[in-house]
Amino acid sequence: MKTLTAKNGVTYTTGKLARRAGVNLQTIRYYERSGLLPAPERNESGYRQYTENALVRIRFIKKAQALGFSLKEIQELLRLRADENRQCKEVQDLVLSKIEELNERIVELKNAQSTLQDLIKDTTEATPAPECPFLVELEKQAAMAG
Repeated sequence: MKTLTAKNGVTYTTGKLARRAGVNLQTIRYYERSGLLPAPERNESGYRQYTENALVRIRFIKKAQALGFSLKEIQELLRLRADENRQCKEVQDLVLSKIEELNERIVELKNAQSTLQDLIKDTTEATPAPECPFLVELEKQAAMAG
């Protein structure tokens, strides 16, 4: 049997890796297809055998997603992480760009929140839904947006 290289000697099947990483099987396969996760070695039976590095990489991807990075941006972060010839400035530039994007998104969300609060203020529980001021006003604004 082919010896698999793993930092601690532990390997995972796709299912076990998915459970440990908190993702589904399709996510792992998608990460492989898109190049976010290197193709694993296979055992004699042809089953994929992932190392601890794959688990750490999936967790890295999920943490970066939680911070708002797209998969394309995460791919670039992973490239930077692996390339000793690249500089931290490139990472800083990506992070600063993400912060700016998040600040813009926060403004958009606050505006949406304010609009929703304005639209809901005249509603009453007893009003029939078709006459609900929120729905009437939203439809009116939609008609004017065209």
